Amino acid sequence: MQSGFSAYAAASKAAQNVQSPRELEAGLLLKAAARLQMIVDDWGARSGELDEALTYNRKLWTLLVSAVIAEDNPLPVEIKRNILGLANFIFNRTFQVAAAPEPQALAALVNINREIAAGLRGR
Repeated sequence: MQSGFSAYAAASKAAQNVQSPRELEAGLLLKAAARLQMIVDDWGARSGELDEALTYNRKLWTLLVSAVIAEDNPLPVEIKRNILGLANFIFNRTFQVAAAPEPQALAALVNINREIAAGLRGR
């Protein structure tokens, strides 16, 4: 009987930890924003981490774009266009920052990630 209870408890705990896709996306955007913000806050010591953080953010946005353009995505066309426009800006800014690294150039990437995450969380 104890093993049955343990299995039930484990399944119950796992169910509580399951995130919605929106929560997962928001969390990943906030993680990317935090990584970039840490670099901004300590540019002298962390600027060497910039390429990795930019790559993470770019890959995340590539996945978001893939989800937005999927045929079965139910979002209205106008919202899809807006997200694709933001993604285009993110990609362009990423390449600009990689070519000419400066901490203040990361502010837009950080802010967009935070704002989109807030919207996904309904705030």
